[in-house]
Amino acid sequence: MNCTHKLFLLLLAFTTSFSFSQKPKNAKKITISGTILDKDFNSPLEYATVVFEDVTTHKLSGGVTNAQGNFNFEVTAGTYNVRFEFISFATIEYKKQTYNENKNFGTIYLATESTQLNALEIVEEKSTVEIKLDKKVYNVGSDMTVKGGTMSDVLDNVPSVTVDTDGTVALRGNENVRILIDGKPSGLAGIDVSSALKMLPADAVSKVEVITNPSARYDAEGSGGIINIVLKKGKANGLNGSIIASIGDPETYGLNSSINFRSENFNLFSNFGYNDRGSKGNSLNDTHYLGNNVNPESVFINERRTNERNDKGFNGNFGLEYFLTKSLSWTNSLSFRKSKQTNPANVFFYNFDANQNSTFTRNRFNDEKEEEYALEYATNFTKNFEKDDHKLTLDYSVSQNQENENAIISDEILGDTSTLFNERTLNNQKQLRQLLQTDYVLPIGENGRFEAGYRGSFQRNITDFQIDENQNNTWINNTNYSNLLEYNEDINAFYTQYGNKINKFSYFLGIRWENSNIDVNSITANNYNTKKYNNFFPSATLNYEFSESSTVSVSYSKRINRPRGRFLNPFSTYSSNINIFQGNPDLNPAYTNAIELGYLKKWDKLTLNSSVYTNITDNSFQFIRKESGAFVDGVPVILSTPINLAKEFRSGFEFNVNYSPFKWWRLNGNFNLFRNETKGNYTYVNFQNETVVQNFDNIATTWFTRISSKLTLPYKIDWQTNAFYQAPQTTAQGKRLSMTSVNLAFSKDLFKDKATIALNVSDLFNSRKRRIETYLPDVSNAYSEFQWRERQITVSFTYRFNKNKNERDRQNRNEDGGGDGDFMG
Repeated sequence: MNCTHKLFLLLLAFTTSFSFSQKPKNAKKITISGTILDKDFNSPLEYATVVFEDVTTHKLSGGVTNAQGNFNFEVTAGTYNVRFEFISFATIEYKKQTYNENKNFGTIYLATESTQLNALEIVEEKSTVEIKLDKKVYNVGSDMTVKGGTMSDVLDNVPSVTVDTDGTVALRGNENVRILIDGKPSGLAGIDVSSALKMLPADAVSKVEVITNPSARYDAEGSGGIINIVLKKGKANGLNGSIIASIGDPETYGLNSSINFRSENFNLFSNFGYNDRGSKGNSLNDTHYLGNNVNPESVFINERRTNERNDKGFNGNFGLEYFLTKSLSWTNSLSFRKSKQTNPANVFFYNFDANQNSTFTRNRFNDEKEEEYALEYATNFTKNFEKDDHKLTLDYSVSQNQENENAIISDEILGDTSTLFNERTLNNQKQLRQLLQTDYVLPIGENGRFEAGYRGSFQRNITDFQIDENQNNTWINNTNYSNLLEYNEDINAFYTQYGNKINKFSYFLGIRWENSNIDVNSITANNYNTKKYNNFFPSATLNYEFSESSTVSVSYSKRINRPRGRFLNPFSTYSSNINIFQGNPDLNPAYTNAIELGYLKKWDKLTLNSSVYTNITDNSFQFIRKESGAFVDGVPVILSTPINLAKEFRSGFEFNVNYSPFKWWRLNGNFNLFRNETKGNYTYVNFQNETVVQNFDNIATTWFTRISSKLTLPYKIDWQTNAFYQAPQTTAQGKRLSMTSVNLAFSKDLFKDKATIALNVSDLFNSRKRRIETYLPDVSNAYSEFQWRERQITVSFTYRFNKNKNERDRQNRNEDGGGDGDFMG
């Protein structure tokens, strides 16, 4: 018997003795006995607890089962509330039962909590993906392919979600998605969310919730929907947890832990990790530059780039949930992340004349280094009232992030040292964020539910980007590409919503009001932009249950997408001096009206969730490529920049399937077909002082699909395969080609299921590459490939203490995601 259970028995013995001391000396003692078994497997549950609570004094007594599931102990005759409990199993309770004689309960069967799910939580018991009517839940602990990986790897396996090769996250093909951590914007996500997700470990994540049409309770941000990442926070009694060690190729090491201790008075939780990740990447860009006034001859430039990134970092999250009373809890947590990255990029520009004869080769080496840290403190008060689901919460968090990036760039024509010149870039960013939030939930009648709340989000960002050129061993600032940007954002929001259920019909109606006060100040350019606006964001959901296994719903919400980060910063990167990304400080927010019709159907071994959706967006963001007017060796410098276009119409069809043909084989799949139509013109004056009008009217239809198969082989070896395919898509300035990737994993449980060893291969065929064809009339034609990370092989070892393998997955379902409760069921 381990120390935790000895401690529990000691506490039980103490409380029992104390309870007895309150009784009269001649109080009668009786014997309580019985057996507790797992209902699914008819096997004994060792360390299950039997609790007798005196209804008058509320003193506790009881016992713990042995290896055979048997219990036997003495209590004083009287009236008790009796509970039979085991971690991640549904509790059986008998209230106000009087026992005056010895009592043998016989055999008590406890069922896993997954069998207690309501009609809308239809899920295969151990499935990686849970399909609900209003959202999809991806249980990270069930997915072997992300062991030793990052949060970006996690999201890349989530139904409806795609992660581009550069880390950009999209939901149903829409990149305007809001990413939350534990139901709130988090400092852990850092200044650049995509970069932060590639550094945070997957092993810290409990589950991911995908909400395509959120209610008024959530931020109105994100026209594509919301992705909520729920971190691990143990809820099991006593001391328990897991430790995961991983090693991989390219050279990668990781050590992560999740440890929890819970008692009657408090819950102490923690996640710590260290990771040293190597990652190789590559890209190519073959461009045919058409003749111009500066260089009338057409030329070809084939650009080849290789990267060897290395990320070393610590991360941690620990906190204490203190139960002040039975109905009031206070939680405090501290999260931190510190990392160092090196990202040397070696770029060769192979130049050819109009006849494809080699003229010269230019080499550009970008030795980039970055340090980053994030620190966040969060506190929460939760008051639960007597009626179920009647509660009040108050949250406050403050976070600080800092990223310091510098790079030394050398550039020369090979074989001609006289052309050598050096540059350096500095990109220092700071962010201070505060969040204040309160939510109130009031059940009304049998099925009614009223909610109201406030959220205030306040952040201050400063970005200092500069380029210096080395002239005669002296660094001289290049003012053409340097900029100091200040971004201040204050958003105050109030919401209210009400729902009810009448027979088989249910509804949820809400309204959210947000006041936005935003400053985008380009200090260097003396360009100051203040944007103030107030908006109402209505939401509505209507459900109808044909039967317990068949439900249809229709929902509507209005959303907003505010530009941030690199979208606004005039200059933030300079690894290539002929293909430059430039932000737009005057970019305005985009507004989306989202409508969705969904259907959920369950059979014995199959669960199907399908939906048809339409998003209509005003002032949508689009990226355009144009000449800057500058030239390098006669080659025009091309700028990529975001602009607001008039209209975007996005509609599609999606279905998700969970299928378990046998107990040893589980399948889940996702298919998404969508049509994207943009309407708008962009006008600019080129370097020849000519007015250029680009028409962006475009209609593109594309699709992507994902399938995951998990089989249990002989000797209890689990084999999982994830496959993803993204079809081609036309754009206003070219075409994005197809992409296919496959991930593979095997795992084996050891030491009576206390440990697991896993092997996973990410991008098995090394085919995860973004391929794009771009056509700029009278300027250039280009073909590009980009691979952020080449094939990765990882071996991981997980050890669990005081925690069975299946408890890991079951516990995931009990983590609070910080969002709406399940209302319609």
